[in-house]
Amino acid sequence: MIALRAPALRLGRRLVVRDIALEIADGQFVALCGPNGAGKSTLLRALAGLLPGTPERDPRRVAYVPQGAHCTWGLTVEEVAALGRIPHGDSAGAPVVRALEACGLIGLRNARVDRISGGQARRAMLARAFATEPEVFLLDEPTADLDPGAAHEIMTLLRDIAHGTTPRSVVVVMHALDLALRYADRMLVLREGRVMADAPPLEALPTAAAAFGLPFGSDPAPRLLPPA
Repeated sequence: MIALRAPALRLGRRLVVRDIALEIADGQFVALCGPNGAGKSTLLRALAGLLPGTPERDPRRVAYVPQGAHCTWGLTVEEVAALGRIPHGDSAGAPVVRALEACGLIGLRNARVDRISGGQARRAMLARAFATEPEVFLLDEPTADLDPGAAHEIMTLLRDIAHGTTPRSVVVVMHALDLALRYADRMLVLREGRVMADAPPLEALPTAAAAFGLPFGSDPAPRLLPPA
């Protein structure tokens, strides 16, 4: 489990998020949703203990993957995954192999990470987090810029991590409400720095739609064109 209680989260002097009281249990896959500027990434960094005044986190227990995380060095997929062992003071072994297997990357272990597809490279960054063997995964928009198939692969992997034989807490910042609805157990909706909803995705969906300025409800009956 990971918890955070904070009356305010600031970036410099700017108040970004306020009145936060969260507990995320093991085995929960949480989608953190809201429009740009709502404070999602700030809240995720606070959960990771990366903001002043927030609790420090043990990097062996909490893995944080920031938005747009990638590797431009000429490392192999296996070498990228092995970076996740740095908090433990080692660089190889069974945890790295398990991470590659979990992320479907065993066949690419010797491929250079800058020469594989975007979805595969994104999975390599997840393998780095997985190799840490943390209790909590915090990921900022891991499906951004991926095609639908790759996005579903990533979300399936994250759901499996949360619900596996050793349950983990997984928190994902995302904009795709359809993916949140399909994969997440819980949706937190932020707007203007406040949590507007914290509920199962189907219950939180109307609030999420409103936060994005989207209509919600049944589509009106289509107008039929007159015969030609």
